[in-house]
Amino acid sequence: MSGSVGDSAEVAQPGPVSEPEELGGAPDDQEMPLADHIEEMVKRLGVVIVAMAAVSGVVFPFATYLINFLWFNYLPGSEEICRQVAQVGATNVDPQTACARVYHPLAVVLARLKVATLAGFVVALPLFVYETYLFMRPGLYPTERRYYLASVPTSLVLAAAGMLFAHHLVIPILFDYFVGYSQGATTLAFGLTDTFDLIVLMLGAFAIVFQIPLFIMLALMMGLVTRTWLQRRRLIFWGLFAALAFLFTGDPTGLGPIFVAVTMIVLFEGTLLLAQWTGHE
Repeated sequence: MSGSVGDSAEVAQPGPVSEPEELGGAPDDQEMPLADHIEEMVKRLGVVIVAMAAVSGVVFPFATYLINFLWFNYLPGSEEICRQVAQVGATNVDPQTACARVYHPLAVVLARLKVATLAGFVVALPLFVYETYLFMRPGLYPTERRYYLASVPTSLVLAAAGMLFAHHLVIPILFDYFVGYSQGATTLAFGLTDTFDLIVLMLGAFAIVFQIPLFIMLALMMGLVTRTWLQRRRLIFWGLFAALAFLFTGDPTGLGPIFVAVTMIVLFEGTLLLAQWTGHE
């Protein structure tokens, strides 16, 4: 009996026990000083800014074509008619033709810079998501890494969808509204700077707004929030969306901010319905 007890005691002696993977930290997680974290974050933001500037520089020489394309997609008239008015002072044109008025010596250059910057911003948006992933990668589990990597091309697709939504629906409605209440009361005179500021702002705003489903689904998949938590606080999110829309959308009529706020709320609620359908609690 004593030999059996001895053998049992020998077997029961504790040895090195490996911690289950799900209870441990992320595989590459390690402690880093705060200064190193800040330095890495600045470097990754620098990559995004440099890429944005590079794309803007490539687009800048062709920005005039983009300006004319956008301008006459939303406003009545054509590039040929406005060129005739500028060169020979043609008077037999439709008084509602919306030729761009330049009230500042740098207005054209600034407009070209804005449209080039918009192009750089759209390209840099998924790069920003990817650089954020690289910054957070050491603290992520393999499954979370897959979710985050999948969000990079998704971000570009959503940005393009948002700009197309603004281009084909929102901005035409805005300018139809502007032109509609002006007809018969005054001669149209659209300043290049103010008008193009609104165009670029709306295109950029909807590129960002359409990222809402991506951020929500990413947060749900990574377990940062739950669908129930978001649903219980929906009124807070609605109020936040409305405040952001009216704060950052420079449209004095109020129609633009309403479009932005309603779109944000619809995307938020639609994403929650999608999350419920896919089984996220």
